[in-house]
Amino acid sequence: MSSIKEEPKLKKIVDAADGLSLGISIVVAVLIGVGIGIGLKSVFGYGWLFWLGVFWGIAAAILNVYKAYKKQKASLDELANDPRYNYKALKDDEDDDGEY
Repeated sequence: MSSIKEEPKLKKIVDAADGLSLGISIVVAVLIGVGIGIGLKSVFGYGWLFWLGVFWGIAAAILNVYKAYKKQKASLDELANDPRYNYKALKDDEDDDGEY
C-alpha cells in the first residue's frame, strides 16, 4: 500500500463545478434583472425601469462575486492557520564558539 493519500476521483469535477457555478450565477443574476426590467417597462411604460432592472441584475452579480470572495478568503485563512503549512526554522546544531 502506498502512504500517499489518494484524492477522490470526482474532486476535480467538484472543484471545476464550484468555479463554474460562480459564472453561471453571474449570468443568471443579470438575466433575471433584465427580465424584471422588461417586465416593469411593459407594465408601467417607463423606459428607465428597464435600466433599473439591469442595475439590480448587475448588483446581484457583484454580490455573488463578493460572497464567493469571502468564501475563498475564509478557506485561505483556514489553510494559513494550519500547522502543516507554518514555517519552522531549522535548529542550529553548532556551538556558540564555532567548534565541533
